[in-house]
Amino acid sequence: MSTLFDIPLHRLDGQDATLADYRNKVMLIVNVASQCGLTPQYAGLEKLFEQYEEKGLVILGFPCNDFGAQEPGTEEQIADFCQRNYGVRFPMFEKVEVNREARHPLYRELIAAQPQARQAEGSTFGEKLAQHGLSPKNPSDVMWNFEKFLVGRDGQVIARFAPDVKPDDPALVAAIEAALG
Repeated sequence: MSTLFDIPLHRLDGQDATLADYRNKVMLIVNVASQCGLTPQYAGLEKLFEQYEEKGLVILGFPCNDFGAQEPGTEEQIADFCQRNYGVRFPMFEKVEVNREARHPLYRELIAAQPQARQAEGSTFGEKLAQHGLSPKNPSDVMWNFEKFLVGRDGQVIARFAPDVKPDDPALVAAIEAALG
């Protein structure tokens, strides 16, 4: 039986990788973009990484251009943007598709394991997307940039959080702390 750990990935610098590189760590997997209204979440994600890295949390960024073409850059441009603007140290990977026909196998597995995202308290994010004709085609699709999947040390998907759940949201932090033990 194949697991999340077996799916072939490529780091932003082109090196081959798999999630097995992070076995026994709690992973927060996030589809990211450089030109999105939610892009400032990079700062919060980096802060989360710094706060919990010693306890076993790793944040994994997957640039994605599926939503409003908000990640048009090359791998080099993305790496430069993240470092220059947010001092990102957490691992970043090559651009992936999360909702399109060519959905990356990682996202296929993440979505299958956790088909619904937990919304931020009092969220109107979904309604705002709908008003602009940007609702996901399928209810289980990733809603927008900065959706977060929390994966346990054993490679099981624990939770999924909507894009407007900020990195310091108490529900996300509580889920991370519970997963870390």
